[in-house]
Amino acid sequence: MELIYKGKTKDVYQLENGNVLLKFKDDCTGKDGVFDPGENAVGLTIDGIGRANLETSVMFFELLKKAGIKTHYVSADLDNATMEVLPATVFGHGLEVICRLVATGSFIRRYGDYIEDGTRLEGGYVETTFKNDEKGDPLVTKDALVALNVMSGEMYDSMKEQTLTITRLVADELAKKGLDLYDIKFEFGYNNGEVILIDEIASGNMRVYKDGAIVDPVTLNKLILG
Repeated sequence: MELIYKGKTKDVYQLENGNVLLKFKDDCTGKDGVFDPGENAVGLTIDGIGRANLETSVMFFELLKKAGIKTHYVSADLDNATMEVLPATVFGHGLEVICRLVATGSFIRRYGDYIEDGTRLEGGYVETTFKNDEKGDPLVTKDALVALNVMSGEMYDSMKEQTLTITRLVADELAKKGLDLYDIKFEFGYNNGEVILIDEIASGNMRVYKDGAIVDPVTLNKLILG
């Protein structure tokens, strides 16, 4: 296998059949040893979190498949913490899409003068950022993405619609276990001109509360898979 990219939480390899292999690692985003999906750097390492995140991702990808939503997911090897996926081209140098159901974290750091922490964002609030650690993953609007030729307006609309749909499916699944999804981060790419969800759907990319307290990634995986 040829190493294509070393990421914060996964390494990416090219397979001979044209697909791509994701190798999940035990690193999580955060700051000063505290987990935070809104941070853009590795803040802590948790033994076994890579395999658990993969197992959680597989569960959600299968859920989306049953709902008729196409993603890059092909298959997974839990023992080796790897997932085979369809090849997809990222938008620009990489784009992250955040869907917020509750105002908290970096949203409050930016807009706290206008909204209280913990306020519900009815219908979900979608925002996009460029993946750029040096610039702190800057926010970018639909108009800017089109003007910069990163994607067409139609591609953005598809990405946003899918984000809201997938977020609701994930939130509903978590609610069955008494869990409250506050926000979640996705990545999208395009395959044969079609916008599809890529990367993962794991505890390290979502902020979830139970009984008013945030749930750490290890506990969250156990609750989701239990």
